[in-house]
Amino acid sequence: MKKALKRHDSPEAITTDGLSSYGAAMTELGNREKQEVGRWANNRVENSHLPSPRPERAMLHFRQMKTLQNFASVNAKVHNHFSLERHLVDRQTYRMRRSAALAEWQILAS
Repeated sequence: MKKALKRHDSPEAITTDGLSSYGAAMTELGNREKQEVGRWANNRVENSHLPSPRPERAMLHFRQMKTLQNFASVNAKVHNHFSLERHLVDRQTYRMRRSAALAEWQILAS
């Protein structure tokens, strides 16, 4: 908390849940009057702790937005190329489409 306040100055309000240690820390730092505690006030923060889908979780590790954009653009093209919607077609059709996609990919890669 000290590090965040030092880096980002003093905010107008600090939203936390009702945990008593937050109140003690805010009192110690002198920001007790800025603390907002409400039933749904901290909903955005609490939702960040929920399990996220696999692609989103992988993208959290990027430090720069440009790197994320580069990855996402390439990943989207590859995903669209190989996402053959297996649940909508029979096995033989899927295998045929899959081999065609792999053959095309090998041509593009070389």
